[in-house]
Amino acid sequence: MISSEGKLLIAKSGIELAMNPRMANRHGLIAGATGTGKTVSLQVLAEAFSSIGVPVFMSDIKGDLSGVSKTGVDNQRITDRITQLKIDGYSHRSFPVTFWDLYGEQGHPLRTTISEIGPLLLSRLMNLNDIQSSVLTLVFRIADDNHLLLLDLKDLQKMCEYVGNNREQFTTTYGNISAASIGAIQRELIGLEEQNADKFFREPAIDIYDFMQTDSNGMGVINILAADKLMMAPRTYSTLLLYLMSELFEKLPEVGDVDKPKLVFFFDEAHLLFNDAPKVLIEKIEQVVRLIRSKGVGIYFITQNPIDVPDTILGQLGNKIQHALRAFTPRDQKAVKTAAETFRPNPELNVEQVISELGVGEALVSFLDEKGIPAMVERAKILPPQAQIGPITPEERASIIRNSVIAGVYEKEVDRESAFEILQARISDHNRQVEDEQQRNLLAKQQAEQAKIQAREEKENARNAGSGLFGDLTKVVGRTVTQQVGSQLGRALVRGLLGGFLGGKGNKLF
Repeated sequence: MISSEGKLLIAKSGIELAMNPRMANRHGLIAGATGTGKTVSLQVLAEAFSSIGVPVFMSDIKGDLSGVSKTGVDNQRITDRITQLKIDGYSHRSFPVTFWDLYGEQGHPLRTTISEIGPLLLSRLMNLNDIQSSVLTLVFRIADDNHLLLLDLKDLQKMCEYVGNNREQFTTTYGNISAASIGAIQRELIGLEEQNADKFFREPAIDIYDFMQTDSNGMGVINILAADKLMMAPRTYSTLLLYLMSELFEKLPEVGDVDKPKLVFFFDEAHLLFNDAPKVLIEKIEQVVRLIRSKGVGIYFITQNPIDVPDTILGQLGNKIQHALRAFTPRDQKAVKTAAETFRPNPELNVEQVISELGVGEALVSFLDEKGIPAMVERAKILPPQAQIGPITPEERASIIRNSVIAGVYEKEVDRESAFEILQARISDHNRQVEDEQQRNLLAKQQAEQAKIQAREEKENARNAGSGLFGDLTKVVGRTVTQQVGSQLGRALVRGLLGGFLGGKGNKLF
């Protein structure tokens, strides 16, 4: 809703608590324990921005925010809140919505490529250590230098295989590449596939300007990311939102101070972004948060405790809505104290005490004034949303998706030639060349062996031919000689025998 001064009316106490659109890109925080009203505050802010033509991007963790697409209805709680706060001009209405879903089930598919997300965020997603992250960076560098596109997980898997098998040839140019690190990266890539993160790394990649649409009535489109299933993979969720935030920073032009933001980006469950994040990533996030406001983008973190957000980033969140916190543990007590210290003090409020006393739908509120100075904190009740509170039906969601202005743009996947296909072709060519060479070597070896065998047979045949002729001749000669000697000896023996037996000379029978 719009206040009497043209500001975004968000809450009321004794006074109207409204946000100046010119200060909306100075970022903000919505904090509070579970069940205290953070989701309703988020919806009220989104509706307010949409009503002045500012597009919004937000994630729907519990599936409740889809109701913003449908006109609200009267109920006793809303009627009582309107009467209690004396809200003038309140009416039920719906807001233009585009649904997105990483898995393409409850909205248009939301994708990007491996090359666009880069090694830093990918290392975060895979939980790599510093050495493994450095090796992954080298893999990206080698791919770039060899004009190999890394679009999906199979591209990166094949690239890691290629670098791992050819580490020696890259050592001189790129430095040592550990085989153990390559192996660790490959194992983590398999883990990403098991978490269905491969659905995120595909084409066509998201065009961030599709988040920055207005409808025919000039209202900003509210982009809602279905995150109920995505939250089962919290690292993928936080990496996705961080990537989108960095894309806005990289691609949007500088606009300086503007009358209203170009886009407002809500980061729900913000603690997932900072949990176990390496120092270099925290520094990058801080840089983006500090500088992205000059691109006309406001970033609002939603979390349970303000201490979930690093101090360097918390200090840049000028617009704050603090719901109740429960001081049951030392950590809770620290969170209460931290939250109280982030507000500009109000002499009439004991902020640290009030935080624990707030009811559902109540909050401590402080927005930036025209000069960018935080206003004194006030205890107030959040306005009721104008759209439906709670989810719409699956049929209503499907109808909105079918009739969206981007229907059909992202639904059909594209798998163009990239690192996987090129390296696979190179490997096939190499294997074919190796196989051909092996066949040639085998044929040459067989021919050489055959030549040796043939030469040996010819030599044996020649030797056999010579010895056969000599043997036959010997046999013939031997047989002739034997016959001659035999006949002569035979005759001599007969004469002697007969002669001796028959008598000597002169002893004749007749």
